[in-house]
Amino acid sequence: MIRICTQLSQGQTWIERNRGSSPQFACVLGFTATGLIPGISAAGRTPQDRKYTACADAEFLYYGNLNEKTQYPLPPLAAGVSPVMISRAVVESLKIPAYLFNAGLPVMPSVPTINLGGFPARSLTGGKAMEISNVQHLLSQGLKWGERLVSRINHGYLIIGECIVGGTTTALAVLTGLGIAAAGKVNSSHMTCNHSQKWEVVQAGLNSIYKNAIENLDPLKLVAAVGDPMQVVVAGMAITASRRCSVMLAGGTQMLAVYALACAITNFHSLLWTPANIVVGTTRWVVEDCTGGTLELAELVAAYSQKMGVNPPPLFVTQLSFSDSTYPQLQAYERGVVKEGVGAGGNCIAASLSYDWQNSQLLEAVERQLELYQKTHSN
Repeated sequence: MIRICTQLSQGQTWIERNRGSSPQFACVLGFTATGLIPGISAAGRTPQDRKYTACADAEFLYYGNLNEKTQYPLPPLAAGVSPVMISRAVVESLKIPAYLFNAGLPVMPSVPTINLGGFPARSLTGGKAMEISNVQHLLSQGLKWGERLVSRINHGYLIIGECIVGGTTTALAVLTGLGIAAAGKVNSSHMTCNHSQKWEVVQAGLNSIYKNAIENLDPLKLVAAVGDPMQVVVAGMAITASRRCSVMLAGGTQMLAVYALACAITNFHSLLWTPANIVVGTTRWVVEDCTGGTLELAELVAAYSQKMGVNPPPLFVTQLSFSDSTYPQLQAYERGVVKEGVGAGGNCIAASLSYDWQNSQLLEAVERQLELYQKTHSN
């Protein structure tokens, strides 16, 4: 159920070290106005829908199908259903401890979250997405909470996921700003990745940086210019958590960007970490997306990290398949309409690694969630 796509020996060592151990899941919520650009994302049909996607996903992850407790319904998609359905199925069934972090949302979700005191990001097109003070604060919060989370882990590992609409575009911006040729390699929530639109948006944001020398640029200033609040929090968490335990960055394009950012931050600010403890975990729908280039991007990030004198991260993929599902919302994943989000891939990898779940068990758990969801939203 787990495929190691890159850095095979290092990845196998990570798996053997953590097989049968207990995971914890941290999900970092954030917002960037980049996600409101018409057509930039399919994580909600309209910009208004996408404004509340993170809150809706957080509520479903926490409450599941207790419909009377939710304030924000899952956003309507062109087809399929939010990947939070997958993460909820795993977390609920296996009783994996889950923590929600608010890195900067425009509204407060109705679920208990750990508020990091950050602010939402403006659109990256202006090259002034966030104030540098906000980024510095969020990094310090990420570093602090990485330590706190692993202090609760005796024999286990930390999964870190995200929910931020527009995040693959900010990922492209940060990767490009770090000197990684990621154009045409990122994924998106669209069935066919909107590479030209993303690149146009990213170029607009990076123009202000390219006017100055980009070598030796503080990576925090890069994030302030064209990034989002989730990125720097997760990077901070991964840095300190890796010192004491294994870490899985749960996602595709965005988590590869976070790893590269962590390399840049630790190098520029002389922070200690143990990168060999970190892997990236995602779904096969991300890796098999022929309109993206996840494996090529992973190799580019590997080359960047090696240039920094750092171990490249193994890329893990859950082999979860919905081919045998009778639900069209899940069959949509097999067509590439929905691919990843809210730590779905990482949680499925954990189900296989720690609890020896097979595809049939994952499918049954997700279908049970979807069936209850349809019943509670039938009126």
